[in-house]
Amino acid sequence: MASLLEMKEIFRNADAVCFDVDSTVIREEGIDELAKFCGVGDAVAEMTRRAMGGTVTFKAALTARLGLIRPSYEQVQKLISDNPPQLTPGIRELVNRLHQRGVQVFLVSGGFQSIVEHVALQLNIPTANVFANRLKFYFNGEYAGFDETQPTAESGGKGKVITHLKEQFHFKKVVMIGDGATDMEACPPADCFIGFGGNVIRKQVKEKAKWYITHFDELLKELEEQ
Repeated sequence: MASLLEMKEIFRNADAVCFDVDSTVIREEGIDELAKFCGVGDAVAEMTRRAMGGTVTFKAALTARLGLIRPSYEQVQKLISDNPPQLTPGIRELVNRLHQRGVQVFLVSGGFQSIVEHVALQLNIPTANVFANRLKFYFNGEYAGFDETQPTAESGGKGKVITHLKEQFHFKKVVMIGDGATDMEACPPADCFIGFGGNVIRKQVKEKAKWYITHFDELLKELEEQ
């Protein structure tokens, strides 16, 4: 296990940085916002808490929550236009700085492709660098499930994405940053995990993460100190 000093060194020399999206890059949990928008907010928020705490498998929690929400194509689009995701303070500056340094930035999320792509656009991250779950709809726009073949639909899926990125781009050092259990378990194959508690603190992650931050300025400072 790397020491904190070694982890900081890995971050400063990373080829690629992968961010979780819900409660990390954005302030809210996309699925909870979608549930509220569709009128089943409380029940779904409770399921999300259980999923993030690591007490049920991610796919089981996602299937149950989406089965309750059953969002139509129109509702998803309306959510994005009426209640666009709120970026976490400092994330725009951090992503810009990483881009300036020639670091590849990826969004690896258990959330939904359409919402995450909207976030990527705001941060000048190419949509090819987005890995998220895809909702499926019938021709009339009604909910038809989700693409269960996406790696991000599974527990351990974020690690699979990082393994794929290392194989495809030959990255030597990949950093994963996120708030939840699914982010922490992506290291390894990630070379370093940074826990983020700026929007919500997950007790399990705070206790186990060697490097835990509550504001992205802390990471910007690391990059400035070189």
